[in-house]
Amino acid sequence: MDDSIRYLLDLAIILFAAKLFGTAGKKIGIPEVVGEILAGLLVGSAVLGIVQESDFLSKTAEIGVIMLMFEAGLGTNIQELKKSGLKATLIACMGVLVPMILGALVFMCFYGFDAPGTERFNRGLFIGTIMSATSVSITVAALKELGKLNDRVGTTIVSAAIIDDVIGIIVLTVVTGLSGKGGAGDNIGTVLLKVALFFVAAIGSGFLVYKGMAWLDHRYTHQRRIPIISLCYCFALAYVAETYFGIADITGAYVAGVILCNLADRDYIEKRVDISSYMIFAPVFFAGIGLKTSFGAMNTTLLLFSAAFVAIALLGKVIGCGGCARLLGFDKKDSLRIGTGMMTRGEVALITAQKGLSVGLLTADFFTPVILLILVSSVITPILLKKLYKGSAPETAGSTATK
Repeated sequence: MDDSIRYLLDLAIILFAAKLFGTAGKKIGIPEVVGEILAGLLVGSAVLGIVQESDFLSKTAEIGVIMLMFEAGLGTNIQELKKSGLKATLIACMGVLVPMILGALVFMCFYGFDAPGTERFNRGLFIGTIMSATSVSITVAALKELGKLNDRVGTTIVSAAIIDDVIGIIVLTVVTGLSGKGGAGDNIGTVLLKVALFFVAAIGSGFLVYKGMAWLDHRYTHQRRIPIISLCYCFALAYVAETYFGIADITGAYVAGVILCNLADRDYIEKRVDISSYMIFAPVFFAGIGLKTSFGAMNTTLLLFSAAFVAIALLGKVIGCGGCARLLGFDKKDSLRIGTGMMTRGEVALITAQKGLSVGLLTADFFTPVILLILVSSVITPILLKKLYKGSAPETAGSTATK
């Protein structure tokens, strides 16, 4: 077989398996995205080994998560975002602090306690940094499926996760800097400056972009050029965020959606973008989580550590985010929904782990618990959210029907 076109067969297998398992999942009462993740696990190296990770699939998955976050931004209720801004910031801070402390402690319980500044202490601190990451993409898909993405809780979760990304970048820089292994990377002051400059630039340019898009929207109402130009803006801002400011590309995509969320044709744009996302890119992203899973390096110690790592990481977000939400006035059920919605880990945890590997703070065998955390949190979070929202009426406006 000509390996140069192998990606076509891989894509066909992933899309077919994702759709098959996604549909089966819906029929037995679990979210469609869970079925898609399990499809990737089945066809990937962990089980059948039919499809291997490739640069093409990784890039396609990255487009999928960017489009998903752009849709989340488009569906944002600005008034709810304003109301939840301060609360979301406090929830995000606790969602970083609590898992980070618990992560460092669980590492040291398994591999020994040591004084601050030592290699073992720094490695434990870095394990906590990985735990602090949040990836809201799967939560967004689950809330969207439940018709709860744009209510008070949904907006708080998405807002807190975006702020969590920014805090995560700062924490990552501080930890690598404290270890003396940050290389030629930016210091904490430079990182803070870049974060501030990004939001200033995004808001400033966003005002002009919104005015221009509003004029086009009025002139060419319900025409396909509007969603195409909107998607171009999404990709451009995602690129600028990551390349020039060191901010995650998904944050740039979400901000692009928020900037355009008040357009008259907002729903039309979202539906058009969702067609491409649903058909190709999103299934590859969710199945890609399963593809990354491998159990080849597992031993008894690592197995026990992985189990504790996953359990503490999930509990840390519920305690940190959910507990903070309760103190801020959310009722018990909504607080639990927020804590549960913040449990998912994904590309941000992987990026953090990869950074640790590159600077020598992490060894390759620790990727196994990270992948397990991503897989378990990705599967369990949508299921728990569905149970927590059982009996709750879906949104009547701004919600997107499940295909």
